[in-house]
This record gives sequence, C-alpha cells and structure tokens, in this order.
Amino acid sequence: MDIQRICYIPGGPYAPWRTLSDLFGQRRMFMLGFLILSMASLLAGLAWSEAAMNTGRALQGLGSAFILPAALTIVMILFSHNPKELNKALGFWGASAAAGGTAGVFLGGVITEWLSWNWTFLINIPVGIFALIYSMRVLPAGVRQKGSVDVIGALAITAALVLAVYAIVTAEQVGWGSVQTITLLLIAALLLFVFFVIQKVKREPLIPLGIFAAPNLLVGNIAFGLLAGAWIPLWFFLNLYLQQVLRFSAFAGGVALVPMTVLVMVVMIGLTGRLVGRFGFKSILVIGLLVLAGSLFLLAGYTPINGNFVANVLPASLLGALGMALAFIPGTIASMSGAKPEETGLASGIANTSYQIGSAIGLAIMSAVAASWTGGQLEQGAEQIAALNTGFHAAFIGAAIAAVAGAFIALLFLRKPKQ
Repeated sequence: MDIQRICYIPGGPYAPWRTLSDLFGQRRMFMLGFLILSMASLLAGLAWSEAAMNTGRALQGLGSAFILPAALTIVMILFSHNPKELNKALGFWGASAAAGGTAGVFLGGVITEWLSWNWTFLINIPVGIFALIYSMRVLPAGVRQKGSVDVIGALAITAALVLAVYAIVTAEQVGWGSVQTITLLLIAALLLFVFFVIQKVKREPLIPLGIFAAPNLLVGNIAFGLLAGAWIPLWFFLNLYLQQVLRFSAFAGGVALVPMTVLVMVVMIGLTGRLVGRFGFKSILVIGLLVLAGSLFLLAGYTPINGNFVANVLPASLLGALGMALAFIPGTIASMSGAKPEETGLASGIANTSYQIGSAIGLAIMSAVAASWTGGQLEQGAEQIAALNTGFHAAFIGAAIAAVAGAFIALLFLRKPKQ
C-alpha cells in the first residue's frame, strides 16, 4: 500500500484550519502554514526512515491546510465586492494551482533524474522563505472574529477521512469484505456521525450546519468534490500511462504534461471568468464537467500499449485540460454560493475541504479499481504492461463517471442565484 496517498489527509478537512484563520487573521495563518510546510519539507528531505518521511509528508499536508483556506478567504475579501474582478482573481487562483501541479511533476522528474529524491522536498524551503517575506510586505492582515476552536469536531472529521481513505486504499490487498476493511469503514461512518452530532449541539461548532441551507452551497460542494474526483485521477493515471506503458522518463513525463497546464492557465485567466459573467456559473460548470468526462472516455478507449503521444495522448489530455479550466472557477463559485459575507471564511474552508476529500477518495477508489482490473488481467495470463493498461483504462472510466455525475447533479439541482 502506498502510504504517500494518505499522508496529506490530516490537512484534508480544511474547515478546522479555516476556523483558526478567522480567529487569528488570514495573513498570520497563511504565513504559519508556509513555516510548517518549510519545516516539514526539511524533515522529509532529510528523512532517515520511512516513518520520518511519512511524518514530514503529513506535516506538509497540515501546512497546506493553513495556507489554502486563508489564501482563498483573502481573495474573497479583496475582490468579492466586484464580481468581474472576483472571476479574474479566481482565474489566477485556479491557474496558479494548475501551474504548481505541473511544476511539481516536471521539477520532480528533473530533480530526481539529475540530483536526488531528497531535493524534491528541500526545494520547497527557499520557496517557503520567499513566501513568508513577501506575505509580510504585501498581504493585508485580514479579518479576525471572536470564537473558539472545536477541537473534538476537528479530530473526529479528520480521523473519519483518514480511516475511510485507508480502508479504500488497502481494500485491494486485504479484500473488500475483510474484517479490516469493514471495521475501518464502520468506524469512519461512526466518527462522521459523531462529528455531525457535535456540530448540532455545540454552541460554537466547527461547521454551523445551518450554512448548508444557503442556496446551492451543498449541491455546489458535491459537484466540486466530484470535479476533483475526476480531475486528479486523470492527472495521476495519465502520468502512470506515460511512464509505465509508453516508457517515458520522469523528466519526459513532466514535459508531456506542460501543454495541459498552459491550456488550463490560458483559459482560466483569459476566458472562463468572462464566460461565467455572461452565461452564469451553472452552465459553464456543467459544460466543463462534460468536456472533462469526454476526455476521460477518450483516454480509456484510445491509449493502447503501443500508443503515440501526439496521436493518442495529446488531444485527449488537452480536452481534459479545457474541461477543468472551464469547470474550476464556476465550481468554486457554486460551492460558496449563497453564503453570507460573514461566512466567507467558513464557505471557503468547506469548498477546499470538498475538493480535497473528492481528490483523496476519488484517487483512492480509482486506484482500487485499477488494481482490481490489473490483477484480474494478470490472472487470465495477460502480459504485465497490457494488464496495467487495462487497469488504467478502468480508472479513466470510473473518473469519467464521477465527472458525468457531477454534471447531472449541477444541471438538476443548482439554481440561478437571485441578484
């Protein structure tokens, strides 16, 4: 079992750290997040054992859990008064995430190939130091609110997510009907129930459940989570296809993903915001999810073991990038739609949580699907590469189903907000 898949999960539920951001100020928590991320990268880069490595990775997740909700709240505070400027700002927000993802894969390949794996972590340290210095100079302090932190609720939701993802990731090895898998999923469900009970009775809950009565917020977060559950597996398994089936090096695999990133950035910054302003977030979100689904179906049907990057990968990958670029900004808007101005921080934390949970569980499920199909093919006597490719195709189809589900949920249940 690849423990790295769940190491960042302690940072997955962003609402607890959103609460700290609201209590102590967004800039302060943004900077604290980069401090933790830098120290965690040092630990992972100098890791002397697997336990040290996993601890560093988990702390990286914790640092990101401080950074992301604080950053999105700052964006909302600065630009929410002007919808056009907000759409532009969210475009840059999404484009920076896409650029960071590709830069990580690309630089990771270069560094691993020419230096060593340690530097894939250590390179984060100067970036973190720069962010700390620059943040102090340019970012506003943010808005502070009175209140307390729901520690028990935060622990319950974090533990529930960790156990659920661990159960899904390990199910292929121990069996879906095994005592371990069933027990872990039951405990996760129980902790989730406990979390909601706590939120209902606590005077200052982590997530006031009344916020989900806001128009579109619940449906928007479900669609946003399904977007992540489709996009992250596309990225993950496409990279595996390039390296394990087409035999690209880590460096070449990173380079192959650059066109996707460029398209995502250009469309998010230059087009999506204007389309949302003209046609509304619902229409663009549905179109984006369906385009993403089409890309995944193409990858499932036209990526043979003797495939060619230009003919078999590039067109489908660019189509997927277009779908993501169209869906991300309206997905973000939909997941925060209807929240009151004073609930902006909370809504941004829930939106980030939905995206990260969708990413983690989507990747865990698709990994289990891929492993199952690969194992079945090997049992039937298929060659290793052919079996792997069949597993990747199954994962692409599963991710496509998630994207289609998100599109239909958005189409049927999202409502046009009142002006």
